[in-house]
Amino acid sequence: MFDIFVERVIDKDINYLFDLFANVEGYSSFRGVQSAELLEPGESEKYGLGALRCIHLGAMKIEERITCFEKPYRLDYLIENSSPLPFKHELGSIRLQEDKGKTKVTWISKGTIDIPILGALVLDRIFERKGNQSFGSLLKQASLR
Repeated sequence: MFDIFVERVIDKDINYLFDLFANVEGYSSFRGVQSAELLEPGESEKYGLGALRCIHLGAMKIEERITCFEKPYRLDYLIENSSPLPFKHELGSIRLQEDKGKTKVTWISKGTIDIPILGALVLDRIFERKGNQSFGSLLKQASLR
């Protein structure tokens, strides 16, 4: 199982950061994201609850469904489809909290790569390490915008 946990305090407004992470179409401006698009709008807001997003990370493609949309504090998602690696995703969550004029961002992702033996023994550990680096990089890039 992989367990990604990245936390940063960013000198940006909580509303600005929530909108930045909710608007999947803006992800393509982040280094490492080839393209990103909204496949299905949310139930009551375009990027909100129920929205289906597709993110291309070079050779990897991930489709994720928004499962919690509590503006500006929490944005949860579950990976529904992925290729070339199949995921069993348990939780994806971006949590924001105001902190002395700044915003504390906590990004969590838990699951496993669904390949018998190889996923649990090798790929999950690699994905966890790379995921922590990638999410950390995304938060650093967000702090510079």
